[in-house]
Amino acid sequence: MFSSRRKALLAAAFAGLLLSAPVPGALAAQPAEVAAQDAAIYTIDGTDTASRTEMHRLGAEILGVRGGTAQVQATRAQAEELRSRGYRLTEKSSLDEELGKINGSRGKAAPGDFPPGDEAYHNYDEMNAALDGAVAEHPDIASKSSIGKSFEGRDIPVVKISDNAGADEDEPEVLFNCNQHAREHLTNEMCLRVVERFTSGYGSDAGVTDMVDNREIWVIPMVNPDGSTYDIASGQYQGWRKNRQGTGTDLNRNWGHKWGCCGGSSGDPNSETYRGTEPWSAPETAAMRDFVNSRVVGGAQQIKAAIDFHTYSELVLWPFGHTTDDVTEGMTQQEYDRFERVGTAMADSNGYTPQQSSDLYVTDGDSLDWMWGQHKILAFTLEMYPASGGGLDGFYPPGDVIDRETARNDGAVDILLREAGA
Repeated sequence: MFSSRRKALLAAAFAGLLLSAPVPGALAAQPAEVAAQDAAIYTIDGTDTASRTEMHRLGAEILGVRGGTAQVQATRAQAEELRSRGYRLTEKSSLDEELGKINGSRGKAAPGDFPPGDEAYHNYDEMNAALDGAVAEHPDIASKSSIGKSFEGRDIPVVKISDNAGADEDEPEVLFNCNQHAREHLTNEMCLRVVERFTSGYGSDAGVTDMVDNREIWVIPMVNPDGSTYDIASGQYQGWRKNRQGTGTDLNRNWGHKWGCCGGSSGDPNSETYRGTEPWSAPETAAMRDFVNSRVVGGAQQIKAAIDFHTYSELVLWPFGHTTDDVTEGMTQQEYDRFERVGTAMADSNGYTPQQSSDLYVTDGDSLDWMWGQHKILAFTLEMYPASGGGLDGFYPPGDVIDRETARNDGAVDILLREAGA
């Protein structure tokens, strides 16, 4: 993706075309990172929504689910607690062993680069260079700016694509954002594909041209640039999920709607699903909030639909995550039916499984619930490839699947863009 321009774009980046650099010493390790040393990866068969929610509330992290079989990361104490409650855990490996196998199969790159075999992935600088290149080649339909700063001072870039990118036209707006969780690098590639497809295809692809002429498309490829950068800072993978604020905050538990309400996040700073000290305590989520709020024009939210891309499990998810009820406060039957209809259509296009977010397990303080609960944005989460994994390896698919697995979602992207105008 963007491969034909990559070297030239990197040269331009180092010439000063990138957004601002991180603050000095930003990658310094935090002492609490040793908290994961006691963790291991387990397989638990025969799980359902209720059991996965209980596991989640006990502090175990659900890495992926397929056909009722869950891959779970838990400390030894958490594992014993789960066993005491009747769960049958099969230990796969310790977290250190898991990372050792993943990194051992690839080798080591220069600091800040993806390991050998995964060079097709874009780090922060390369991502910015690719965006700069797309805007430079298509200045009439694309513009780039920043929604704000990360904890370590990196800009969080956003690209607008529309037939008149410099104007705020009265057209339905659609938001695509990626990489809230640091290790989910495939999602960054998904957002880059959206940018590439709707810029390079303009004028030659009738469907792309129609959407660019009649929509305002916003793309935020890397919501968590600090965490994503840290995950490959050594030239090998770290399995890092959160941002880099203290022990790290799970950005997708830090949003303001029903924050911390329902046992769907953790108050433990060492937990992988730590929700932060208060809603919006992470600067990255605060920047996302401010950007989406800024799209309220004349009292009406201009963003009509959104996709938040994650990995993994190949799922199409819709609100709410904080409750297992379909119809509840803030969700009528007619509204739910629309989510189910559009979500099922997207899943039919990419082969994913469609379901309400809480069918996976209950979460609170996530972006999906806030987008709908606060702004009535038709918001979905797409959990990308693979369908299942042995544990952490599901977050690190090889670079040679990027083109196939991002193109696989072209239909889903188009479905949502069309629905935004309904």
